[in-house]
Amino acid sequence: MISATQIRKGMVLIHDGTPHRVLDFNHRSPGKGPAFVRVLLRNLSTGASYERRLNSGESVKRAVLEQQEVEFLYKDGPLYYFMNTETFEQFPLGEETLRELKPYLKEGAGVEIEFFEGQPIGIEIPSSVELEVIETEPELKGATASNSPKPATLETGVVIQVPAFVRQGDMVRVDPTKGRYMERVK
Repeated sequence: MISATQIRKGMVLIHDGTPHRVLDFNHRSPGKGPAFVRVLLRNLSTGASYERRLNSGESVKRAVLEQQEVEFLYKDGPLYYFMNTETFEQFPLGEETLRELKPYLKEGAGVEIEFFEGQPIGIEIPSSVELEVIETEPELKGATASNSPKPATLETGVVIQVPAFVRQGDMVRVDPTKGRYMERVK
């Protein structure tokens, strides 16, 4: 059990007997009344999201998760298949489980899959991924000192903003949790 004030984004909590991921939280100390924590939760079984208000002294149960290193194999319809590289066991996960991370998955990428009571419930993607720019506007002459970003389509289909000097065919490092360009890599 942890105090409501110890809740952080990304944690998995047990609420009504099912695991919920914390999408966002906000600790409030109003001038009148007791402090509270407003938490945005996603039910990992149904995919439904909702907000809950907890008193700051309230306790919540944190889920005990098992994590395994896996490799993303392929997508087949709404399912994404992962394989444990040691046991070669495969695990399918639905699109609704991956949500905002699916645009940053490419075949062969290493991720960690999370299990709750033996069932896969989600993944943890590395803090940065390297993807190829497949389409972007050409570089403008003399715009290298400019700080105006331009859209770029990456190999997985996701579109992000990149600096003007990034060209088609470049490899870029992206933060998948924020969907932001970090740097160009060779």
